[in-house]
Amino acid sequence: MSKSSLWKVIGTVALTGVLCTSTFAEYSYASLTSGSKFLGNIIAGNVPASYGNYWNQVTPENSTKWGAVEGNRNSMNWGQADMAYNYAQSKGYPFKFHTLVWGSQEPGWVSGLSAAEQKAEVTQWIQLAGQKYSKSAFVDVVNEPFHAKPSYSNAIGGSGATGWDWIVWSFQQARQQFPNSKLLINEYGVISDPNLADQYVKIINILKSRGLIDGIGIQCHHFNMNNVSTSTMTTVLNKLGSTGLPIYVSELDMTGDDATQLARYKEKFPVLWNHPSVKGVTLWGYIEGQTWEPNTHLLNANGTERPALKWLKQFFGKGITDGQSIMLEKDNLETTEVPAP
Repeated sequence: MSKSSLWKVIGTVALTGVLCTSTFAEYSYASLTSGSKFLGNIIAGNVPASYGNYWNQVTPENSTKWGAVEGNRNSMNWGQADMAYNYAQSKGYPFKFHTLVWGSQEPGWVSGLSAAEQKAEVTQWIQLAGQKYSKSAFVDVVNEPFHAKPSYSNAIGGSGATGWDWIVWSFQQARQQFPNSKLLINEYGVISDPNLADQYVKIINILKSRGLIDGIGIQCHHFNMNNVSTSTMTTVLNKLGSTGLPIYVSELDMTGDDATQLARYKEKFPVLWNHPSVKGVTLWGYIEGQTWEPNTHLLNANGTERPALKWLKQFFGKGITDGQSIMLEKDNLETTEVPAP
């Protein structure tokens, strides 16, 4: 065999090894990160086939909100909630119940009840949720207290002595019904507003002094994230971290064309992920046409990854995982001739 032929054989073997590795990656469902700090996403009506390629924590988008479960009084629909919960359990992913007490998606019928009936109904709701989803790693007990107070807040304590007694009551109930879960509060607008962060800390410290809260949720939607400075983000994270409680970024998304979204992720995602108090990040959707706001997606409808998702993979040290990118890589390798030395 000539020296030139030998190098061609060696090159072919090397290419075959690369191709086998790439093909294996197509069927390897390894999320972008592992360890105690998770990178999660939402599940809506079904589990995307690519979910496990990227994410290792589950939050239902809507199916564990009271209005979605009990749209008609005393008629409970747990189907989609069960689907998300069972998937998380089967994969060993932390599941977050989102959410127990929230004004925006409460059942329409609850506002017309008497105060006594309202209290009885929300008590029952929390009890049933705790019975069904007792293995939830996290629970958003109260969602958006500054922006979406429930219609029944007066029935469960109102402002009271603390100014936030209805929140204290909600956490007390959640602690009883979810004794093995970490209880969180969740709010938007905080990451871009240090003054709001100060008000948030006041509620958190009321709960902390009673042993009722285990972590702080901060929504990081595009309308707060797109233009916030990294210095403001750090200021807010430090304020929340000063409570001694872990922070969970709960609803992250950023918009823009490919270049703009990429720039925003590269600038701001590390500020969140690398902060010592942040123990998990959950994105709010990732597939084109299946996110709540346009241009927040990271995966195109045809299965190709947007630049921001490719960068996230680089950030976490992961290689190619989506099938279309693998096929492109395979095509390029097959048409590349190995030169003889």
